[in-house]
Amino acid sequence: MLRHAIFPASCAAMLAACSSPGGDGEAQLARTSWRITLIDGQRPQADGASIAFDGGKIGIKVGCNRLDGPWHVDDDRLIAGPLSLTEMSCPTPAWDQEKAIGALLVATPRMVVDHGRMTLQSSGHTAELQREAAVAGK
Repeated sequence: MLRHAIFPASCAAMLAACSSPGGDGEAQLARTSWRITLIDGQRPQADGASIAFDGGKIGIKVGCNRLDGPWHVDDDRLIAGPLSLTEMSCPTPAWDQEKAIGALLVATPRMVVDHGRMTLQSSGHTAELQREAAVAGK
């Protein structure tokens, strides 16, 4: 069963409204795709876990579902949201990781990008990513 829901992103939306875009951080991410290698220290449960930045839109695939929405960078913070979420039935470990990534993004995580690797960290969750390639056609 596919349901569409707006992912709770009130904190991200409020911060996004009050902050200015972060130029350099956005240039590092624009039209890139990142493979998620670790979520809270664990390998993703589903193949193809990734985050893609295409124009002003972010697309996240962790398990069975996809999150999409606007994004920008403010200093060293990734501001994503509000995010829409498809909710299809998933095995528990993959679903738990989807919830962890959603919570991480809503928390406006600190972002460190260095030599094709990115770390996103909030007070509750961490994700490590490896850059894949530029988004096709851009």
